[in-house]
Parts: sequence; C-alpha cells; structure tokens
Amino acid sequence: MKTITVLSGKGGVGKSAVAASLAVLLSEKHSLIAVDCDVDAPNLALVLGAKEPHSTRKISSSEKAFFDENKCNSCGKCKEVCAFSALEWNKKNHKPSIISYFCEGCGACSIVCPENAFKINKVENAEIFESHTNHNFDIISAQLKTGASGSGKVVFELRKQAFDKSPELIIVDSPAGIGCPVIASVKGSDFVVAVTEPSPSGLSDLKRALQVVEYFGIPAGIIINKFDLNKKYCLKIEEFTKEKGYPILNKLPYDKAFVEALVNLKPIVLFKKEYKKDFDKIIKQIPI
Repeated sequence: MKTITVLSGKGGVGKSAVAASLAVLLSEKHSLIAVDCDVDAPNLALVLGAKEPHSTRKISSSEKAFFDENKCNSCGKCKEVCAFSALEWNKKNHKPSIISYFCEGCGACSIVCPENAFKINKVENAEIFESHTNHNFDIISAQLKTGASGSGKVVFELRKQAFDKSPELIIVDSPAGIGCPVIASVKGSDFVVAVTEPSPSGLSDLKRALQVVEYFGIPAGIIINKFDLNKKYCLKIEEFTKEKGYPILNKLPYDKAFVEALVNLKPIVLFKKEYKKDFDKIIKQIPI
C-alpha cells in the first residue's frame, strides 16, 4: 500500500483538479481510495461527481473543558492560566464561565483548580463520509463542525479509515497551507505531488509547503499549473526546483476547460481527453 499526497502551499492553484485526475487514471490499474483531507471545506467529491454518502460516522477527536460552578471557590487561578482566553469572569457570582468556541481542551484549568471544578471531556467535532464515485473507487471526506477544533486529528481519522480498507493506493488531497491538517496529510506519505502557479505568492507558499515535506524526508515532484500566465515566475520556480533537486513532473497551461470540467463535475482527463497524456506523463514519474 502506498500513499500519494497532492499538496499546495496556497488555494486556487488547481490541486483538487490534479488529485481527481490522478485518482481516475491510477484507478484503472490499482485498487484505490481517494481521501479529501480539507475538513473545513471539502470539495474533491464535487470534482469527482461523487454520489450521496453511503456511510457516515460522527467522531469525537477533540476535547473541551466542562465546569461545575457548585465546586468553585472563586479563586480565579483557572482564568490566570487559560492561554486561549476561553474563560470569562462573571462579576455577579464571582465565578468563571467557559467560552466554548475558544476552548482548546488543553487541561490547564483542571490542573490548577484546587476544587476539581473542571473536567476535560471528548466532544463530537466532525462527521466522516464515504461515497461511491463512477470511477471504480470510493472517496472518504469529513466536515468539521462550525467553530470546532482538532482538524489535524480529524485528518488522522480519515487516513486511518482509508488505510484500514487496504487498497493498493491512497490518493490524499491535502488542504492548502502548512497548518496542522496539512502536516497530518503529509506525514507517512510515500510521495508528494506539489502543485503551484507562476506567481509571487505561488512560489513563496510552495517553498513553505516543501519545508513540511522536507521535515518528514518524503520525496516530491512539482506541477506548475497555468504556467503560461507568467513565464517569468514559471522560470523562477524551475530555477528553485532545480536548485533543490525536485523534478518538474509537468507544466499545465491555463485553460478554461478546467473550470468547465468542475462545473460539469468531471475530472479534466475525462472532460477534455487530450489532457490524459499530460497526466500519464506525471504518473510515470511517481514511484508506485
């Protein structure tokens, strides 16, 4: 079993479109599961035209503090140690109250409270969905509850569910950026496909994302999407990747067909079949 993670430092560069097309082509020769690790705004199922979920599961991968005011002696130690400003002081009864959205469940309040008025309990923070696609594989995704924390832990649960099904390949569509869910998406991968665009922010965010990849010692290759929009920065990206030793897997042109494919809920390799050769070239360079 191997895990291929599609990564981008910033949003809007075509990462999910690339992940969808890679999954479709690879599923022709391998048993495969696609995993959408953007638990705040999952959209890979849309790109693949997935059906309604046939399986859902609510999970509790986050913790929050719960307060018993009857035990409180109003010492105020809890408010002093709360690093997330999740406790406000009620001047009427001289006791704290929890602002649930701010609480990260760190447990500091429960440690310093002399009366054991705080308990740290697991809370339901997300729901995992599994859906069939029309492309001979399933997709697993999740939706984090509004205001909930623990996105990295939810991604861990997503990948574990995919791993438990023992496919030959797992294609991970990572969220953009370099935060906790990105780290959870990248860790343990066998290869990373980093998608970027020829712009100052595209290059800057690519560099930051690859630092995460380098930390885990994972081999990677680069796709420059919309390369023909800014040939100057395309050249800068090529110079950077050559310096760092990353191969350019392919350069894809700007094409409105990518948008039209998304509107029609189809991967680009099925919507405009001329792109199949471009993605075949990418796949040949991925160690599977």
